Amino acid sequence: MLLWIDAATADPAIRVFGMDLVERHIRGARHRTGAAVRVVLSGMAEAPAAWPGDLRGPDIRADAASGPTGRRLAGAVRSLRPGEALLAVAGDGAIDQRLYGELAGRAGNWIAISDAGDAALIRLEADAPLAAIEGAGDWAALIAALADAPAMRRLRQEDFSAHIAVLRRDLPYWLRPVADQERRAELERFMFKASYKGSTDFFTRYVYPPLVWAAVRPLARWRVHPNAVTGVSIALTFAAVPLFALGWWIAGLLCAYGMSVLDSVDGKLARLTFSDSALGNVLDHGLDIVHPPLWYLAWAMGLAGLGLAPSLPVALAAPEIQAALVLVGFYVLDRLVLAIYKARFGRGLHAHARIDALARTVISRRNINLPLFTLGLILGLAWETFLLIVAWQVATVLWHAGRTAWILGRRERPQPG
Repeated sequence: MLLWIDAATADPAIRVFGMDLVERHIRGARHRTGAAVRVVLSGMAEAPAAWPGDLRGPDIRADAASGPTGRRLAGAVRSLRPGEALLAVAGDGAIDQRLYGELAGRAGNWIAISDAGDAALIRLEADAPLAAIEGAGDWAALIAALADAPAMRRLRQEDFSAHIAVLRRDLPYWLRPVADQERRAELERFMFKASYKGSTDFFTRYVYPPLVWAAVRPLARWRVHPNAVTGVSIALTFAAVPLFALGWWIAGLLCAYGMSVLDSVDGKLARLTFSDSALGNVLDHGLDIVHPPLWYLAWAMGLAGLGLAPSLPVALAAPEIQAALVLVGFYVLDRLVLAIYKARFGRGLHAHARIDALARTVISRRNINLPLFTLGLILGLAWETFLLIVAWQVATVLWHAGRTAWILGRRERPQPG
């Protein structure tokens, strides 16, 4: 694919999550296509000196040619190699990162344009007259010239798969002009909110976002890799285990809440800077699955005053450990129940319908159980609260099993939205 960027329209002072808009186009295309991308920076004499070294190479070429937008774009169309497709974008705008991969897999040459918030993805058909493009002096004129051209075809929202499995939500594709710092701030806020899962717990949705927002922006500017954040999160996770087991509740809770916030930070940072990876995904989601049972058992050990290395008979005789084993057993069972729905539909149960998304807000998960346990400690009702958490985990399993049986029995399809 040839990514043609009208860099003449770009303002290098406008940086979205640490990158100027031209760099965002390049990184987004490279990350999402999974294939080699040839880049032409039209109207730019040379690549900015501030760009990292991986943005310099024979596949990225600055083209200082001046002149009207349409004439330069038509020249790019004529220069395509056999079998090569074109994606043309303005340097003063941003597009949904999913579109780079989507359009690379579709036939034809595409122009991504956005005017006053009106997004349009237009394919140039094989017989499209280049005169309709060549006469356009700027992007506004290009939009007007292509609006009613018979040889052009728009990509409609209904032709685009809006579901994002990892986020358990549907999100229409978007294109945004970013002409000034006010638009830049609006775009960052929009992208940050769009990076959140459609169904998640109460604290992740309503309590942690200001902390995550405050962390993501400087980390993106400093180009901190999300795997480094995940590494800190892992360290805090396992540091909390002996602290809880020894009954050092304040230190353990500080580690636990730090991990809970960073668990949101690394994912947002990865998605907003095109730096998500298979390794990061395994580390992040693997940690999410493994650590709750360790915390629950450590809570029980701390409540029972068993220390770090009790004998097995003594530990198993403690009612706190017995309750923790029930909690862990139902936690594992809950994961297995949820896997049934995912195997059938290729998405999470909590993306099935609105009621499932609402249930995800309060079901038994780390970010619900941790504040509950904290409140119990403060009120001097830690043991009673722990039993409540066990009961809530059992209720969660019953809810998920009932919903899965209901959906499969009625042969319901996931609801869009």
